[in-house]
Amino acid sequence: MHSPSAEIIIVNYMKSILAQINFYFGLFIFVFGIFGNMLNILVLSRRSLRYNPCIIIFIASSTTGIIAILSGLTSRVISGITVDLSATVNWICKFRGFILFTSRAATFWLIMLATIDRWLLSSTDANRRHKSSKKNSLRGILAITFISILLHAQLFYCYEANLTDTPLKCFSRNVACRLVNDLTFAIIAILCPLVLILVFGWLTILNTHKTLLRVGPATLTVNARNSQVIRNKKRSRKTDQHLLTMLFVQVIFLAIFTLPLAIQKLYATLTTNVPKSLLQTTIEDFIYQIALICTYFATAMPFYVNTLSGGSVFRKAMMSLKESVIQQILCR
Repeated sequence: MHSPSAEIIIVNYMKSILAQINFYFGLFIFVFGIFGNMLNILVLSRRSLRYNPCIIIFIASSTTGIIAILSGLTSRVISGITVDLSATVNWICKFRGFILFTSRAATFWLIMLATIDRWLLSSTDANRRHKSSKKNSLRGILAITFISILLHAQLFYCYEANLTDTPLKCFSRNVACRLVNDLTFAIIAILCPLVLILVFGWLTILNTHKTLLRVGPATLTVNARNSQVIRNKKRSRKTDQHLLTMLFVQVIFLAIFTLPLAIQKLYATLTTNVPKSLLQTTIEDFIYQIALICTYFATAMPFYVNTLSGGSVFRKAMMSLKESVIQQILCR
């Protein structure tokens, strides 16, 4: 049992540690996240890759990731140096919250869309494979963006600056808003995409296994007829396999860095009316903010994950980008 003075000391100490984490770790994620996502867009935009439907979705995901990092971490980094205007100016608080939650939800749902695209492409049904197209990818991106905007429009009402007794000064204004935002983020923005990713990821693995079983002696006959066609198909299949690996590794990291916040949000919702001491409230706020900053790490990692898991396809695109930049510099 802590004495009141000891409890206040612990609370102040935890707040001091949290301020340091928000500034230094936030700055680290901000720099490497913006740099990595920009490189990811440049590499994936190379002519050899950019017409692939899954690549288009990856580019859109990196774009929304940049928006999420800028809208979410800028205020955290600034708060370690000067006054955070989003914590005190109401319209900035509302606009920042809307952009942040919309872009972050879109990022996670776009990864889910990429999983569906891989499932369609791996299907033994030709009609399903034809649905994996650039046009359908763009339609999916627009649909996800529109739905994310609609879901988070309520933040213009719910979010408010200069609040007290909340994890952040710019936060949900009342219990009803907090319930809506917590459940929307935990269930719709994190849990639903992850469940669908697991389902379609498993179906993709089954489709890939069926495709391997169907490869037979006929391949040799086709090789003899048209070796160039076979080489092109093998190259395309190799690209698809590397994209599938990149996607699965991203999904694993996405689950690791987003599930803790989803769990914390659900816990906060279920214990809204439970009386809590100052120390318990501070501990829960500390856990909330650590879990929150981890979600930014999930949006900052795609380039580094792709570099490690993308195989020769991603690395060749990187080298092509490097050579193009060097040529442009030399031409000047």
